[in-house]
Order: sequence, then structure tokens, then C-alpha cells
Amino acid sequence: MERRTIGAAALEVGAIGLGCMPMSWAYTGSQQRGDRSLRTVHAALDAGSSLLDTADMYGPFTNELLIGRVLKERRRDAFVSTKVGLLVGDQHVVANGRPGYVRRACDASLRRLQTDVIDLYQLHRADPEIPVEETWGAMAELVSAGKVRALGLCAVGARASRRGRADLYDGTIRQLERVQQVFPVSAVQAELSVWSPEALERLLPWCEARGVGFVAAMPLGNGFLTGTLTPGHGFEPDDVRARHPRFTAEMMAANQPVVAGLRRIAERHGGGTTPARVALAWVLAQGRHVVAVPGAKREEWAMENAGAAGLELTGRDVAEMAGLPRARGSWD
Repeated sequence: MERRTIGAAALEVGAIGLGCMPMSWAYTGSQQRGDRSLRTVHAALDAGSSLLDTADMYGPFTNELLIGRVLKERRRDAFVSTKVGLLVGDQHVVANGRPGYVRRACDASLRRLQTDVIDLYQLHRADPEIPVEETWGAMAELVSAGKVRALGLCAVGARASRRGRADLYDGTIRQLERVQQVFPVSAVQAELSVWSPEALERLLPWCEARGVGFVAAMPLGNGFLTGTLTPGHGFEPDDVRARHPRFTAEMMAANQPVVAGLRRIAERHGGGTTPARVALAWVLAQGRHVVAVPGAKREEWAMENAGAAGLELTGRDVAEMAGLPRARGSWD
């Protein structure tokens, strides 16, 4: 698989990683099975998807425990990214950026992951009650202590805005400018896909200009861009898509032209190319510093996603994708 470099620490990873969150958090609970998830992680590593993206809040904690079972056997094959800064309470999530907490959380993540070093430690969300420089300083100390190799920052989600304004990531960029004064940012993680391209406006150029890696989250649009979801099928109550404005039956039907466009391009390439691979290839085409981390719960999906690294889009493909209709939500 093609290799790409993440940021200031010059850490090499495969162009396609594996988003591990769906295995134990936020998506259909009835389909979250430990043994199948383990096989999926192994399949991803076998296919060259070295970046495993998790967080202590996923589960909470169970996702890191799952990844730890794999790392115990295959640490050299994996690039481990986990996150700190969010605590899961009863029906709510709160930020905690206190330096003491960050240090304790890192040690706990290392134990669950069964490793002595985290390759990329990301701040999940800044704590509004703690100067972000203090949180970042504590994270930098972990690098000095040899517990972490590089630091990253997760952007505030694009869904805070309905219209994809150019100023959407202004708050994230202000945070990045502040923490860069304390310790180098190696990577920024934010949503980027064919139907959520807002990061292209300012955030991606900010990263590229500074040699900062970009970890593209939800590159398959929460599964919609795979073309495997049926409008009106519904989601279990614990699935985030049950409350997502683009996943009502009406909006899923309205957004089918996006999937149809991806399917046309996939058919033109032949060889079993799928809409998912086309969508991922588009993300990778946004820059050499971009790595995609699609989520997957099954082996076949992880292997299919990994194959996108070898798909080269033509000028015609790119032009057609630029002309796809804007994704609609129930607010439109």
C-alpha cells in the first residue's frame, strides 16, 4: 500500500487506515461483536491499513481494549492513534483538559492498548475551562517521557454548520495556532468526504502549508457513500444516524444521486471497483498529506476500503464528482 507521512514527526502510515469506533461506539449495537471486530482489525493490517484510529471514550474504554488484543500480537504492524479529552457520563459527554487528568488518561490508554508508546495522541476536544496551552503542554510532556511519539488535534465537527461556510473551522485554526507555539502539531483529524467537503476551504490548506498531516474522518459519509444503505430501512436507537439530518428516509432518498454518480464512475473503472473505493480515492486525491480512516466492522469492508489506495481517478472522474449535487439534510 502507498505510504504517506504524518506531520512534524515524519511518521509513515498507509494511505488508508481503519476507524475502529464503529466496533464499540455510536453505530448499530447489535452488530458489534468482539471476535468479528478482531478479525476485521487483523484483515486491515494484512491489507496494509496500518493506522488504527481509536479513543478512550469509545465504549468507553472497550475499543482500546479490543485494539490492545491485536497489538499484543502485531505491534510492529500497526500505527496506533488514540485520543484524550472527553469523558462519557450518563447520557452526556464532557471535556476534561486538566493536565493531571491527561497524564493519568495516557497511562490508562497505554495499559489498555498493551503497548509502551502511542504513535499519535490526539486531543479529542479542548476543555473550555482550561487554556488549551495547558492541556497541550501536558501532552507534550508525554512525548518527552517517551510515552507518545506525536501529537494531533481533532477539529470541531463540520455539522455545527448547515451551509459549509468558509469560516467553519476558524475556531479549530485558532486552537492550532495557539498550540503550535507550545509543541508541533503532527496531524489534524476532521471530517472529509464527497458529501462533507467543508475542510477543503481553509483547514486542509492550513495543514498543507505547514506540513501537518490530515486524518480524514468519516470519508464514507457514515456509510452512505458505500451505496449499501436503503432509504427508509431505519437505524437502531443507539446509532448516531438515527438522529442525523441526512439519514431520514426522505433525505436518504434525496441524496441517492450522490451515490449514483459514484457508482457510474466505479462501473467505468471495472474490476470490482465500488462506490466506496471511488469515494475514498477522492479523499486521497486531495493531497499527499491526507490519510483516510474509514470505519469498518467486517473483514470484507476493511479489505475493500484498503483497495482504494490503488485506484487512480481520471480528470473526467474528478470533474464528475465536482458536479455531484450538494448533500441535503432535513434542515434544507
